[in-house]
Amino acid sequence: MQCVEEGSLAPDFELADQDGKIFRLSSMRGKYVVLYFYPKAMTRGCTIEAIEFRDSYQKILSLGAVVVGVSKDSIDSIKKFSQKYGLPFTLLSDPEGVVIKQYCVQGPFGLARRVTFLIDDKGIVRKKWNKVNPLGHAMEVIKEIEALRGG
Repeated sequence: MQCVEEGSLAPDFELADQDGKIFRLSSMRGKYVVLYFYPKAMTRGCTIEAIEFRDSYQKILSLGAVVVGVSKDSIDSIKKFSQKYGLPFTLLSDPEGVVIKQYCVQGPFGLARRVTFLIDDKGIVRKKWNKVNPLGHAMEVIKEIEALRGG
């Protein structure tokens, strides 16, 4: 299987979101997508990362981008996580790890590693962050979107 790298077309997928609705990546064409993988909801690092994206979300939206988080957590777990921290963006449940494997971000115990992909409005991966440090990551992402969009 080919790993997803910068310059490649982001593989399409369908997963259920925190409300049980089916999300399809290709439905986001025309927008930039911050696709971030995280190991487990409600853990310290994942909470820091989610809160930073929450607090930066209006800025990200103003740049024509959306945030989508993916983990192996159940729909129930991501719904609780989203509600507890008031997350305004989509969280997706990948309990079988299909998309986690597809994007080559599988870590210990089959959980997702902390990796973020910035996908442009045509579905091309423009930036990949491996081994993300959740502190300050949302700002890194914003700076990259601004650079790509000429802003």
